[in-house]
Amino acid sequence: MCMAPVADMSTETAPSGLLQLIWLASPALPIGGFSYSEGLEAAIEQGLVHNEQSATDWAVDQLHLTQSRGDMAVMAQAIPAWQAMDTQRLQALNEWVMATRETAEMRLQAEQMGRSLLDWLRNLQQASDAQLQCCAQLPPTYPLAMALALSLAQAPLDQALQAVAFGWAENMTQAALKAVPLGQSAGQRMLARLAREIPQAVQTALHLNDEDRQAFSPMLAILSSRHETQYSRIFRS
Repeated sequence: MCMAPVADMSTETAPSGLLQLIWLASPALPIGGFSYSEGLEAAIEQGLVHNEQSATDWAVDQLHLTQSRGDMAVMAQAIPAWQAMDTQRLQALNEWVMATRETAEMRLQAEQMGRSLLDWLRNLQQASDAQLQCCAQLPPTYPLAMALALSLAQAPLDQALQAVAFGWAENMTQAALKAVPLGQSAGQRMLARLAREIPQAVQTALHLNDEDRQAFSPMLAILSSRHETQYSRIFRS
């Protein structure tokens, strides 16, 4: 019996921009996002999050206060920088990410997920030699590595940020299901609320410049510090 040849990842067979965004937003992406709660587990330990409403409010606040004003704003600027191969700009953005990680576990998350995403891109042979060489010099934190992956999708900037925000929302919802805990229906309501908030968060990220971009969230930093020595935990942050 004859077998059809397996096509390589050429421009003719590569997934469309939309499919690449769905791929990058998937919790199945092997970069370890499922292992982080980004302070949620510590908030539960402290009694700040204890049911569906408080978990949803927590995630929405995180979306607007830290993701939109920080990492998503970095990605909005890093995507065109990758497309133009502006290495100085990429270096400056990467350094800003590292400087704004206020705890050891936040820094480790940025480094580990960036490294894993870069390995994924390298294994799929999607990044160019010049891009990989630039990565070797950085090395890229998660926001910079994700910006590289998003730049390769050649999708509109707002759609790229919507995809990564939805992927983050799914991870946060899954963390809440395990740690609060919540049922599946509650998780879907939580995800629906986050989905309604994402377009506004994306617009905020798109319009922030270097002077306005920020990562000021003192309560999150305190909770992250406490989580590092929390007696019982299932997440890495």
